[in-house]
Amino acid sequence: MNIYTIALFAHVVGAIGTFVGVSVWLFAAEALRRARRVGQVRTLIGLIQPSGVVAIASIILLGIAGLYMAQTTWGTQAPWIVVATISFLLLAPFGAFVIDPRLRALAKLIALAPEGPLPPALAARTHDPLVGVGLYTYIGVLLGIVFLMTTKPPLATSILAMSIATVIGLATGLLLWWAARSNVRMMLQVRDPAG
Repeated sequence: MNIYTIALFAHVVGAIGTFVGVSVWLFAAEALRRARRVGQVRTLIGLIQPSGVVAIASIILLGIAGLYMAQTTWGTQAPWIVVATISFLLLAPFGAFVIDPRLRALAKLIALAPEGPLPPALAARTHDPLVGVGLYTYIGVLLGIVFLMTTKPPLATSILAMSIATVIGLATGLLLWWAARSNVRMMLQVRDPAG
């Protein structure tokens, strides 16, 4: 067993951990939109916080192992590595500095809320469009990076693949956000037909 094999193992574990962490974030964020009581949000926040740690730690492991393998085996000039690295460097801070802080802020607010129905201000926080759209985009970009790692295409194909993956992730997030927003409007109209 050599160092490359260990780095490859760490890279794959990092990729698995990243997908697990981001997927739990995504499913919990979707469930938050359906939560109607403070207790439900508290339960979901209990899933979100550890998954954020798993996602961020896995991203760091994935990056370190990937950079090592790129430097020692593939070379940093391989076009797919350049595109994957740039995509990764643009993506990684988004989870740590945009998604995670918003979910942590919700956790702090929900910890202070009394049991019972979800207050309107907290309900609005559970429908944060940046979190949902961001998470779908995140998964799209991660899948694009996996595509690059497995197919190792030339530069133009790498850029095209990452563009398509990003657009699909973003479009999916926007469509689901729009559908959820429309459902909330319909529910409000049913409750208050005069409004």
